Amino acid sequence: MPVRIFWKDINGTYLGANKLFLEDAKLSSKDEIIGKNDFQMPWGETEAKLYRADDLEVMNSDISKINFEESQTNDKGETTVLLTSKIALKNANEDIIGVFGSYMDITKQRNTEDELREQKVILSHQAHHDALTGLPNRVLFNDRLEQAIEKAKRSNSKIALLFIDLDHFKEINDSLGHDVGDEILKTVTTRLNESKRDEDTLARLGGDEFTIILEDLHQVQDSSLIANKVLESLSKSMNVNDNVLYVSSSIGISIYPDDGVSTKDLLKFADSAMYKAKDEGRNNFQYYNSTLTELAFERVVMEASLRAALKNEEFIVYYQAQVNGDTDTIIGMEALVRWQHPTMGLVSPAKFIPLAESTGLIVELDRYVMKTAMTQISKWYEEGLNPGVLAMNLAVKQLQKEDCIEVFQELVKVTQCRPEWLALEVTEGKIMTHPEKAIVILQKISDLGIELSVDDFGTGYSSLAYLKRLPIDKLKIDQAFIRDLPDDEEDAGITKAVIALAKSLNLKVIAEGVETQVQRDFLVENGCENIQGYFYSKPIPSDEFENILRNGF
Repeated sequence: MPVRIFWKDINGTYLGANKLFLEDAKLSSKDEIIGKNDFQMPWGETEAKLYRADDLEVMNSDISKINFEESQTNDKGETTVLLTSKIALKNANEDIIGVFGSYMDITKQRNTEDELREQKVILSHQAHHDALTGLPNRVLFNDRLEQAIEKAKRSNSKIALLFIDLDHFKEINDSLGHDVGDEILKTVTTRLNESKRDEDTLARLGGDEFTIILEDLHQVQDSSLIANKVLESLSKSMNVNDNVLYVSSSIGISIYPDDGVSTKDLLKFADSAMYKAKDEGRNNFQYYNSTLTELAFERVVMEASLRAALKNEEFIVYYQAQVNGDTDTIIGMEALVRWQHPTMGLVSPAKFIPLAESTGLIVELDRYVMKTAMTQISKWYEEGLNPGVLAMNLAVKQLQKEDCIEVFQELVKVTQCRPEWLALEVTEGKIMTHPEKAIVILQKISDLGIELSVDDFGTGYSSLAYLKRLPIDKLKIDQAFIRDLPDDEEDAGITKAVIALAKSLNLKVIAEGVETQVQRDFLVENGCENIQGYFYSKPIPSDEFENILRNGF
């Protein structure tokens, strides 16, 4: 490879160069270069400063720079890549008098390497992705599933694998041709991408078979939400080449680690469940574990009932007294929702609250409960009663809504409820998921004059640094620590510690789940006068609570 050679004095002035260097400098003889510096060369405006800095570094340190890459741009804007070496130029006395250098033009070599690298990326993508849809293919799917399994092992979490097969796709392909079939597969890909979460992996295994890997499942049945979205999305008509077509799907679901712990088993079992879905009449999903399928369908029915219940106002609000344990007088109440189902009767919150949270219906439910309870407490105050402060649960999803503050302001206005009559309870573990965001929104709520308390305190993972920054007024000791008081030493110690923490932070404290005289006495003696629990009253309808307000316990 041709080598350019040059040498300069200590001031950066050229003393000489070989013929190839002169050609690059657009000079015809050695005499022309003597006395010039890099600022007078074709690369003067673009690289001269850099070259001078390099020269000084070599001369000042007396450390050679060998085979380093640099670029050079000529006056036409064309860039070449150079492999350069520089050493200090010395006289007979070993004094540094300049710099001696050489370089080779390796532009073609680098361009070739870049092209090969680009080709490698393209070939790697082709080897791991489906050419028609651009989705991960079977090879990449297997790799992603293995990674998901390893991650789930470390975090002790669950994975769902959805195996999706299009119903009657072969008939469409055979009758209308592969071009129409390809367009359907592209449309299906778009709809599947819209149905899954961003973090889920969608792959095409081949033909009309697709898979979705769902990671970090909180509940196994959550996979049924995605499966239902897929079924609903794919069942809609498709307009392909002036043909209105309908393509449904059958979905099989396997769960890690419940059904299997290897990629091979999970795929095999999801495939098996998919055939079960086809046997059930197509356009449905089935779990490999038939019990899960029953639970999923129960969930679907329950969700539909929940939506209808909100529309039909089947929810009622119960109130549980909060009492000063010293004086046995009511200081407030907590509003608790109950579902009066027309056929199932009173449905436990444990059955529908988690479902409302996972479907997002909790926001609408929360707002309904708040409006009902705030209207009621305003009525009691208007009638001359003294119900105290109304405590209401505030879902984290409510906090995440952009109109959260406006909704509270509007509720206060329409119910004629004063902010000082209200307290909102937020669950410790859930606000600590995104504490910075929670602090901002909770501060705005606090600025409205509404009291804030942390519910279930002691069961989550609060950072005391964040707890100090949260604009809260009260801690609520979880009933898990109250249940075995005063006999359980550990629970007694935790309860005393929470009371002491509340006092040190100038916060009020209340204990929930108090059921016995000895529990009440222990709490009052240790500085927690505010009591909630069956010892005083279970949650009751508004008319029964009004009776207590008028006549006492």
